[in-house]
This record gives sequence, structure tokens and C-alpha cells, in this order.
Amino acid sequence: MSNDTCHCILLRKATRKVSSYYDEALAPLGVNIGQFSLLRNIRRMEPVSLTDLAHKVELDRSTVGRNAKVLERMELIAIGHGEDQREAVLTIAPKGREILEKGAPLWDGVQDDIEARLGHEKARQLQDLLAEL
Repeated sequence: MSNDTCHCILLRKATRKVSSYYDEALAPLGVNIGQFSLLRNIRRMEPVSLTDLAHKVELDRSTVGRNAKVLERMELIAIGHGEDQREAVLTIAPKGREILEKGAPLWDGVQDDIEARLGHEKARQLQDLLAEL
């Protein structure tokens, strides 16, 4: 099987390309797609424990913890403690809410551009195929 037909390599190339579209759109806000996506998930679930967030985004808890520390240093989230003092609880800070508000139309624009490139039917098919993996 060549690189041209390897599913993993093709998906990784596509992922890098698509991520770059979002990163470019979000660059004026000082965040990348990974950070913006994590902010969106925190907002949907807040207050959310690090464990629950990691489960939701399907990443290792320590990875989410490191990413959360970056968002905290950027003053986009606050990291507190839940009832169990050992568990970190995340909430969106005012600056994070501002980034989410300003970033939503930028993110929507990339979504629209991708759908325009593929066409509505192919975009839907792509979503369905990826969801099956």
C-alpha cells in the first residue's frame, strides 16, 4: 500500500490542511483551533472537571490539563477546585468569553468555505464517513 492510498496518511494530511484553515482564521485572536475548540467545550460544560472534559474531548487527562494551564496563563479560563479539592474545575474567564464571541463568526466562515469547496452533499457524506470511524 503506497502513501497515496494509506488511510492514515491521507487523513493526517487532510487534518493538517483543515487545521491550518481554522488556525489562520483564528490567528488575529491569538488562539489556534485546538485552544478554541477546548474553550467551546469548557463553555458547554462549565463548570467542568478536568476528568469530565478529557472524557468529552477524548484526550488523555494530562494532555487536557497541560492545555488548560496554557489557557489559564492566557487568562481565558479559570482553574478552581470542586468539592473534592484534588479535582480541578474549569470555567471560562471574561477574556475567554470575548474570544469565543469574536471567534464564532471566524469559525463559521471556515465551516462555510469547506462546505463550499466540497458541496453540501459531499460535506455531509464526509461527516457521516468520519463519524463511523
